Amino acid sequence: MVNDLVADALTRIRNASMRKLEVTTLLHSKLVESVVKIIQEKGYIDSFNVVEEEGNKKFIKVVLKYDDAGNQVINEIKKISKPGRRVYKPNSEIKKFKNGYGTIIVSTSKGVVSNEIAYKDGVGGEIICSIW
Repeated sequence: MVNDLVADALTRIRNASMRKLEVTTLLHSKLVESVVKIIQEKGYIDSFNVVEEEGNKKFIKVVLKYDDAGNQVINEIKKISKPGRRVYKPNSEIKKFKNGYGTIIVSTSKGVVSNEIAYKDGVGGEIICSIW
């Protein structure tokens, strides 16, 4: 049984991207779905869709993105806040990541958002992961 579904999802995306696979399958949860949605909005993956299979189980199919030369778009994807050690930051500390080239995904009181939206709304929260 997987305890941390977000860490499992990020690892599956990272491994599939390194192996240059077109599609990978993630276990579904609302948090994983919102994280994948932000990753898609920022342009790190092509698309995703939620698939319901028999037995009332849901999965997320993610279509990965590569550049024209066939290189992976995701350089690094890392889980920051872990079940044993939660990381919380105020909005002033999540202003930019990698000089604006990367994205931090934050769980705030206004939902799961990117670092730019959290800074603009003036809210901090739990740092879920970083991607660039």
